[in-house]
Amino acid sequence: MTLTELKYIVAVAREKHFGKAAEACFVSQPTLSVAIKKLEEELELKIFERNASEIAITPLGEEIVRQAQTVLEQAASIKEIAKRGKDPLAGPLKLGVIYTIGPYLLPNLVRQVIERTPQMPLMLQENFTVKLLEQLRLGEIDCAILAEPFPDANLAMAPLYDEPFLAAVPVAHPLAQQKTITSEQLKKETMLLLGTGHCFRDHVLEVCPEFARFSNDTEGIRKSFEGSSLETIKHMVAAGMGVTLVPRLSVPGSALDGSPAADQDFGDSSFVRYLPFDGEAPTRRVVLAWRRSFTRFEAIAELRNAIYACELPGVKRLT
Repeated sequence: MTLTELKYIVAVAREKHFGKAAEACFVSQPTLSVAIKKLEEELELKIFERNASEIAITPLGEEIVRQAQTVLEQAASIKEIAKRGKDPLAGPLKLGVIYTIGPYLLPNLVRQVIERTPQMPLMLQENFTVKLLEQLRLGEIDCAILAEPFPDANLAMAPLYDEPFLAAVPVAHPLAQQKTITSEQLKKETMLLLGTGHCFRDHVLEVCPEFARFSNDTEGIRKSFEGSSLETIKHMVAAGMGVTLVPRLSVPGSALDGSPAADQDFGDSSFVRYLPFDGEAPTRRVVLAWRRSFTRFEAIAELRNAIYACELPGVKRLT
């Protein structure tokens, strides 16, 4: 049994395909298949059930793959310990970020990391919360920036900031004349939501549960539309198709400083008004999460420092 063989079975379990797993491991498919067959013969059991259409993991195979992932992490830890003796920050850090945070935090964060720790480049991955949690479990990423709540995956976590939500309405909408808005006022509007899988969709539904149902009743939401990204949703708002909620960091600075120009992009206040909530605003808590077995503590601490060094307008920083 070798670490290479363990790496191969983890790759096949992840990809559910021998050819894709071989590509991910930078070897030929016959090389990968022979190595896995050799391991199965040594263990005297089948790890994978093979047929023409798909690859399935046997019940014992699932346990073996989980243990293989643990062994690979521990082997990687040995290398990390050696690196830390020379430079704790040496080497790339694999960071995952959810879609509704990445575009608004990463440009500033990447610049901060390059300036502060050029020896620790960020390898970035944008995805849904569920997928990032799975990648953390499998060791495909080192840490992730997520928004609570999410399923308990026995991760170490550090709170970063609380981010308020604002309502985005078309500039010609009657609500755009107000200085603030309430969730009650939103109930009668056409609500634009992110598609299923986005955690921010769930956050919006927590603020205004009425948005979860399709209704022609004048007391409820008349219609609900879905978009693939916050920027797509903003364009829909700008076109007058409805209203939505957005996190504070996604709001362009020009939309709040009173200096929009007529030829600016759809995202700013020449087409969209952003209204704070009357009273206590709904918020989401953004956290940094990593596996408890991850040994590069200094890298996590430096990443947190880089995040805190970002501008983060309008959010409440947490320590």
